[in-house]
Amino acid sequence: MFARRSLELEHLDKGDYTPAEYEGCLVELRRVNRWLGDARALRRTLLRDIERQELKEFSVLDVGAGSGELLRVVAESACVRSARARLVGLELNARSARAIVEESRVYPEIGSVRGDALCLPFSDDAFDYAICSLFTHHFDDGGVVAILREMSRVASRRIFIIDLHRHPLAFFLYTTAGKIVLHNRLLREDGALSILRSFRPAELRHLAASAHLEEIEVQRRFPFRLVLSGKRAE
Repeated sequence: MFARRSLELEHLDKGDYTPAEYEGCLVELRRVNRWLGDARALRRTLLRDIERQELKEFSVLDVGAGSGELLRVVAESACVRSARARLVGLELNARSARAIVEESRVYPEIGSVRGDALCLPFSDDAFDYAICSLFTHHFDDGGVVAILREMSRVASRRIFIIDLHRHPLAFFLYTTAGKIVLHNRLLREDGALSILRSFRPAELRHLAASAHLEEIEVQRRFPFRLVLSGKRAE
């Protein structure tokens, strides 16, 4: 069950959900991400790299940005450091693209673009960094490699991929505690499948190497998160 990635499609990938279910999914997903560590993982990877480089001006593209929650984390960090940031969220879904702007009104540095992660509508080195969170597991291995290539193409410094660790304990906890705390059907059913579609560290390293990245790192982050980072090979 955990030896290989599942190829079964999630409801979000099949599109068999109502607009109300999708709205509820966005709301509840923000709560889940806040408690389960995506922002924490971002602070200990991307934001730490920005601080290490002492950048006073930088740009970030978030691929599959959802409602832009992680971009707002970056914006808050830039504000604290008195740094100037240009932050763009890319979403194929029109509702999510609108949500990025609607929910980021206090951050004029955040914008959104509708586009395909497999063919990013940006020139080479258009951003300093490219990130994505809980996004790559929606694709098969070939799709993941294509996304990594595109992200590294548009990022002059480094890319950071946050996704789930395919681990039996993660699956067990989600399918037990999740039934109690989650109300949205998409999250209850897709969440467990997301774990089965996700990665082990060696798999992420192999995919990054296949995308011709260099300086590849895969870090484990609590709880059951993996963070892949790398840059385009020169």
